[in-house]
Amino acid sequence: MKKLLILFLSCMLLVPSFGSFFVYTSFKLNQEEISKTICVQRKMVFNSCNGRCELQKSLKKYADNEKRMQNNLKEKAEIVYIQNTPTANFKLVTPIQSVIALFASFDAKPISVSNSTFHPPSTLV
Repeated sequence: MKKLLILFLSCMLLVPSFGSFFVYTSFKLNQEEISKTICVQRKMVFNSCNGRCELQKSLKKYADNEKRMQNNLKEKAEIVYIQNTPTANFKLVTPIQSVIALFASFDAKPISVSNSTFHPPSTLV
C-alpha cells in the first residue's frame, strides 16, 4: 500500500512538467479531425498546415497559463514571507564576574632557579 501511494504521489509531482508533452500527444491523436474542422487553412486545396496552427495556439495557451500560475505562486509566497516576520525580545543580562585563581604565591622565597632554557633540536634525524 505504501509503495502504491509513493508511486501515485511521484506521478502527481511529475505531471506538471509533462504538460506540453500531453498537449502534443493529444494533438497527434486528433490531428486529422483538427485539420478538417478547426484549422484556419482547412478550405485550401494544398493544405500544408495540417492543424499545426492549432497546436501552436494550444502550446502558447498552455505556456501563458503556466506563467500565470507561477506569478500567482510568487505573489502568494511573497505575502507569506512578509507576514511571517518573527519578533524577538532581547533582554540585557548582567555579566558574570569571574574570579581569577592564582596558583603561584609570591610571598615565599623560590626553592630553585633554572638557568637552562629548552631548545628544540635543530635537525630532525
